[in-house]
Amino acid sequence: MTLWETLLDPFGYDFFVKGLGAAVLAGALCGLIGVYITLRGMSYIGHGLSHAIFGGYAAAPLLGVPIVLGAGAWGLASALAINAIARSRRIGADAAIGVVTTASFALGVALLTRFGTKGPAFDALLFGSINGVADSDLLLLAGALAFAAAVFTALYRQFLFSTFDPEVADVSGVHVKRMDALLMLVLSLSILATLKIIGVTLVAATLVIPAVVARMLTDSFSRMLWLSTGLGACAGAVGMYLSFQLEIPSGTTIVLVDAAVFLVVLVVTGGRALRRAGGLDDHVELPVPVRPVGASR
Repeated sequence: MTLWETLLDPFGYDFFVKGLGAAVLAGALCGLIGVYITLRGMSYIGHGLSHAIFGGYAAAPLLGVPIVLGAGAWGLASALAINAIARSRRIGADAAIGVVTTASFALGVALLTRFGTKGPAFDALLFGSINGVADSDLLLLAGALAFAAAVFTALYRQFLFSTFDPEVADVSGVHVKRMDALLMLVLSLSILATLKIIGVTLVAATLVIPAVVARMLTDSFSRMLWLSTGLGACAGAVGMYLSFQLEIPSGTTIVLVDAAVFLVVLVVTGGRALRRAGGLDDHVELPVPVRPVGASR
């Protein structure tokens, strides 16, 4: 077999082609929503919600509920609970994430250990897997990506304003709490859709690294969205291919590709890129505030 035939050999397997498509969609989805998550200082919540949804994965079959519906509802409820606890200001957001999500993850482990699972294998949920990607998984990923793109396109200015100046946005007619809840809904759906490919333990990296790299490369918020989405998709494709060739879990290889891109960009751009990554709000042009109804001119 020639080198060229060896390189193209994976594409002869249907499961690999489906896995590759799923990885590209998952990477693009995480790259897109990761921009909003990282710029809001919520990087930890992606890690936390993936653990919370893991509990829903374990509980849903035992309750006789479809896994996608049960895990999605569980993740959304966890996200709203975190927001509610954090807004009380009695404990910080990081502590709220720690309490809610680790308890949910522990419950999931306990249920899987005691009763087993009717869904994906335990290690596949933790680290992602190239095997067993079904047409339904591709549809879920495509639907989640389309939904996220539609939401962020239709409400672009509101999300931009509430991301960089939530206090002023709130008094200017933007419903910040509604935007936060909608972002949590998109994030929960995105994590749910990508868990089988990326895995519980690694999904946070695919949310954060492409967005950070994009920030290192541009001062423009809109270009950052495109770059992060594209970088996520490319890392998904390359990572899935390496996963097949090296027989390593797909989530692991995708994250390693993301990390390699980060290191390359860091070396090429030097310290100025890290300084840029720390202050996007110094460069972005915020939308004109929306005048509240009834406000005097």
